[in-house]
Amino acid sequence: MSSTSSVEQSGCVRVRVGDVDVRFIGSDGWLIQRPWLAVAAELVPADCAPVGGFAVRRGKRLAPGWWWAATTGRLVRYGSAAMRDRLMLLDRDPQVVGLACCPLEFVWREGERIVAHAPQLAARGADGGHVLVDCLGPGGLSRQLASRVGVLRRCAEEVGWQYRVEPSGDPVVVGNVRWLSGYRHPRCAGGVRPGVLVKAFAYPRPLAEGAAALGDVIQTLPAVYHGLWSGRLTASLDRPLTAGTLIAAAGQKAR
Repeated sequence: MSSTSSVEQSGCVRVRVGDVDVRFIGSDGWLIQRPWLAVAAELVPADCAPVGGFAVRRGKRLAPGWWWAATTGRLVRYGSAAMRDRLMLLDRDPQVVGLACCPLEFVWREGERIVAHAPQLAARGADGGHVLVDCLGPGGLSRQLASRVGVLRRCAEEVGWQYRVEPSGDPVVVGNVRWLSGYRHPRCAGGVRPGVLVKAFAYPRPLAEGAAALGDVIQTLPAVYHGLWSGRLTASLDRPLTAGTLIAAAGQKAR
């Protein structure tokens, strides 16, 4: 597909990918704006600083904050509950090796109007691929975002990247992963050696039973939860995680 291809926008405005700019923070800390197609090959969005911040709004249940990413060992900013939850799920994904918040802002013209949009998250895959993500809250897809999705997706595809709009995750899965995320730091695995942990769950068994078999549950439960976070252990997370949930080593089936 050539750089002169165009994207249908709301209001019948057509935008050429070759006319789209991108803003990002350079290594010297200054904001840079360059033509997207000219600079995309040089960018690693998961390593870029955020191009902007998030305002604290009265009445919101969750204020902007920071997520410590187990994937990178670094703090990643978020601005909403939807962003935090998606960031958490990406952090647990073994195929993700890099994460960042709002590292790029795309800029284009629609007639006399300048449009600027920064995808909320960026992830780098183990295969070297890049994914830009916008996260939907309870209200779903806004009219503003709907009018921009085509341009953003085409810009990403033009350089071999992906752009996705992610809905809210399953509340049970998100709740379970949020619990496990409290044990994502490597120190939580310290009570049990990985080989011993995997051996204890060589066949599916209830969480509490396996933890007790490993020793003092005060020390072993954090290691079991860390194993579930890291993927050494598996369980069905589409049901609430309880003491009776069947846990198995990775590669086994926990039903």
